[in-house]
Amino acid sequence: MDGTEGNAGQPGPAERSHRSSVSSVGTRASVAAADVLVYLADDTVVPLAVENLPSLSAHELHRAVREVLQLPDIALDAFALWLVSPLLEVQLKPKHQPYKLGRQWPELLLRFTDAPADHVAMDEPSLQFRRNVFFPKRRELQIHDEEVLRLLYEEAKGNVLAARYPCDVEDCEALGALVCRVQLGPYQPGQPTACTLREKLDSFLPAHLCKRGHGLFAALRGRGAKAGTGEQGLLNAYGQVKEAVGSDSEHGASLSPHYRAYLLKSHELPFYGCAFFHGEVDKPAQGFLHRGGRKPVTVAISLEGVHVIDSREKHVLLGLRFQELSWDHTSPEEEESVLWLEFDGDNEGTPVNKLLKIYSKQESCFNSSHHIYMLDNRKKRKGGTP
Repeated sequence: MDGTEGNAGQPGPAERSHRSSVSSVGTRASVAAADVLVYLADDTVVPLAVENLPSLSAHELHRAVREVLQLPDIALDAFALWLVSPLLEVQLKPKHQPYKLGRQWPELLLRFTDAPADHVAMDEPSLQFRRNVFFPKRRELQIHDEEVLRLLYEEAKGNVLAARYPCDVEDCEALGALVCRVQLGPYQPGQPTACTLREKLDSFLPAHLCKRGHGLFAALRGRGAKAGTGEQGLLNAYGQVKEAVGSDSEHGASLSPHYRAYLLKSHELPFYGCAFFHGEVDKPAQGFLHRGGRKPVTVAISLEGVHVIDSREKHVLLGLRFQELSWDHTSPEEEESVLWLEFDGDNEGTPVNKLLKIYSKQESCFNSSHHIYMLDNRKKRKGGTP
């Protein structure tokens, strides 16, 4: 699978891979007659009737999607086709043949994941039209087409709501307020009320900010959350959303300024536009027996750097720009696939050299994907792995 971008075990878009019903860009009849279904970030589907499906390239299918959606030329660079399942996500190169890769899916899962055989047997990818991980954020700022902005907005929103992009409360409320503006229109005092927002709070905020409870354990779970979190904090932020000059509340007014505002706010998050990979890191040794074990993590790689995120707690363990790190990797033939990150740190005020060991079959994806190109242009560790 040379040249693919893969990531395993991630929530969010992957969870929408197996769909029992679809909301279609076309009619249900066209979906039934389609040779290929391509899913968008908002769960709508583009049905395509094509010839010679087994030999069609991702580039040809990409062009067909753009024609159906009537997207401008910038969409060629801004979006890519992905094969996505709950176990693995792969960004396709233009030359790849999605049908053939789909047929090879069990082999890819065995190569790039640690999924048990019964999960591999049941897994099936969907073809998705998503943001290209190599599309620079600065070029996003030059986009004016509303449909392109909407698709980028929908994908970013999905990643925020799924907590794939870890955010603090203030960022979640600011982003959720822009979703309110898109879905509910301009803010009107008293409309909606906090009670109204509560009914569909999970459309605006990540699930962990929507949970409710009572008593001591709820208070402990909510430590760090300030007063006003939830519907009231969201309502306050909604009231502060600025309207574009010359905008009005009439039906059909452009939402582009609000899509753009959401993207601009998302650009402040260091994991925006990243490719995500599943892995594990060693836990610090604890207790009398010095048992540590491993912690599941998500490795997020962008054009700017690498972030390691605690998969359970959804907080960032380490964030480095490429100029701040050196890297190395073991080969799959060795005991375990490992990606090594070397960087400067400090120990009680003393500068030290630190080394993070990330266990992951996805390390093979770093080798066989464009992502290794990102790393190859940076500093590789001298002397190999320890």
